Amino acid sequence: MKRKHKRLTILLLGLAALGGATALVLAAFSDNLVFFYSPSELAAKPLGAGQRIRIGGLVETHSVAHEGSRVEFRVTDGKTEMAVTYDGALPDLFREGQGVVAEGRLGADGVFVASTVLAKHDERYMPPEVVDALKKSGHWQEGGDPSALAGPPPARVP
Repeated sequence: MKRKHKRLTILLLGLAALGGATALVLAAFSDNLVFFYSPSELAAKPLGAGQRIRIGGLVETHSVAHEGSRVEFRVTDGKTEMAVTYDGALPDLFREGQGVVAEGRLGADGVFVASTVLAKHDERYMPPEVVDALKKSGHWQEGGDPSALAGPPPARVP
């Protein structure tokens, strides 16, 4: 075998190994990929039950109900609201009218079953995904109180 052919063989084996490693990394990444949706986007885009997603928006006023360690509440983006259930301890700063991101799965009945609930951590912080969703819906007020949303009552999604 000529010297050129040895180099070419080594180069091709190296590229094949790099391609295989890249494929493994991308496969592992896609397993952990979780998409973010606002309640309006989720209502407009039907997803399969059981798919792992994140939803975000504001916790609707007068929607939080505690039943032991289980909590039921509704998340709204000002246009649409979605029922959420969560079994576990909520963050200390979780309250009505505040920004929240919930990660979990959409049940067959249309209720979002959260495995993780994240709440904002100070008065000015809101998750970037929630801010973007509120800006898209036209309910974001720069420097204002996001809980003071104006407009018609949101449509309900079970």
